[in-house]
Amino acid sequence: METSMVKPSFLRNIMVRVLLFGVLIIVVRFAYVVTITGESCNRGDFCFFSLPDNLNFVISGAGSGASAIDAIRSTSPGDDLYTSRDWIKAVQFYSSIFQDLIADGYLSPESKTLCVETAIGQEVHSLREIGVKNSVGISKKAFRPLVVRGEGHAIPFEDNAFDFVFSGGGRLGKSLKQLEFADEITRTLKPQGFAVVHVGATDTYSFNSFLDLFNSCRLVKMRDIDGFDSSMPHIREFVIQKYSEIDGHHHRKNSGDDSGGKCWIPGYKRDLIRDAEPLIQEEPLKPWITLKRNIKNIKYVPSMVDIRFKSRYVYVDVGARSYGSSIGSWFKKEYPKQNKTFDVFAIEADKAFHEEYKIKKKVNLLPYAAWVRNETLSFEINHDPGKEAEAKAKGRGMGRIQPVKKSSSSSSSDLAGEVNLIQGFDFADWLKKSVRERDFVVMKMDVEGTEFDLIPRLIKTGAICLIDELFLECHYNRWQRCCPGQRSQKYNKTYNQCLELFTSLRQRGVLVHQWW
Repeated sequence: METSMVKPSFLRNIMVRVLLFGVLIIVVRFAYVVTITGESCNRGDFCFFSLPDNLNFVISGAGSGASAIDAIRSTSPGDDLYTSRDWIKAVQFYSSIFQDLIADGYLSPESKTLCVETAIGQEVHSLREIGVKNSVGISKKAFRPLVVRGEGHAIPFEDNAFDFVFSGGGRLGKSLKQLEFADEITRTLKPQGFAVVHVGATDTYSFNSFLDLFNSCRLVKMRDIDGFDSSMPHIREFVIQKYSEIDGHHHRKNSGDDSGGKCWIPGYKRDLIRDAEPLIQEEPLKPWITLKRNIKNIKYVPSMVDIRFKSRYVYVDVGARSYGSSIGSWFKKEYPKQNKTFDVFAIEADKAFHEEYKIKKKVNLLPYAAWVRNETLSFEINHDPGKEAEAKAKGRGMGRIQPVKKSSSSSSSDLAGEVNLIQGFDFADWLKKSVRERDFVVMKMDVEGTEFDLIPRLIKTGAICLIDELFLECHYNRWQRCCPGQRSQKYNKTYNQCLELFTSLRQRGVLVHQWW
């Protein structure tokens, strides 16, 4: 009796263990596919026996002993997606593109090929259909059997892995990390390999900005073609080739370091300056009216050209005062940014405004005075008679800086306002360390006469070449609003000297606007 009861219990234990072991195998297989290969396991075969047939590529950083996990099957599943009208239209378009590239010698059936950020792998399918079998795509979400997981700014493959890299659909221009996107294409492309990029922008400014992103490649060919859907009706196709490691050629613009501050001015920048609003040649009798009205005539760079291929977007407000003075009231609301996010820097020495910036998380405050070197300065607060109404409305006068030695020898009438000691810093040096030539830099400068010190320093160091658009208020002995027939005694420069400053900047390739 006892023996007969033991046997069923023993058999039941064996069956439970076998069942648990089977479940464990399924769980382990599922975890492997999802976490290692990046697949979603939403296919009917549950990814159970779907190991890749070939192992041609190696994930970046996996090491020589790691398993190759990114190759994919060459057969295509029979989903309805692959017979849809949109799919067929896209495949026909890309097949035509790739056949032209094969005819031109940029692509071959033997090329190891990568398609960047192709969500459902239409480009990969097209390549395989025309005989380029060793092709793979990457996207944020894997799509078997054509696409593995990866992103344009973090391509999961080793250096020099591919003979040919393709980026379609204007995806480079849509990326929030365009420089990283371009660098990753260059990194994974073999020396002498070709990359083809489709973009939606067709103006000269964006063309040059695009080339600046790929400064380790040379432009081989460019053409304009019609797109296959309404999302991108016009396409500019770039064919670029990576320099060989022996050549070591890198495209680089002249930043002015070795040319006495003279910037290299390409034709497209000269065109921008030519098309900008003209400078006011005659001194205004009522500058508070004329110069303020002139702001409405300003032609902003982003309103004239496409700025999408810059690696970073930066706004520097020199003499920012309060947040609402110009950052919040003008730059945030009125400057055309083309949906780009700008890094904002506020340079303001007046401690009265510092507290406000503590709650402005997206503004980087530099609580110092922009100057020509690092030193202690005297900072004087007083009211310009020509701007009394404005000063009263803002509740605080304008600040002027000067070296301590000079201020200590000045007469009491020269320093009639509130005077404090502050720290000045080498603004030109900071700018050269903070931004690059491939960045899009917008600057507003209102420094109460110090522009006649800062601008020459920016020119001498070549830092002026880093500025794409400058809004400059030039301070001179203007006619006073309060007192007809009298000039301001606060500044000793003339309007003609201001005009010479603006003219010289435009001649150096800087699109500068007269600001008020």
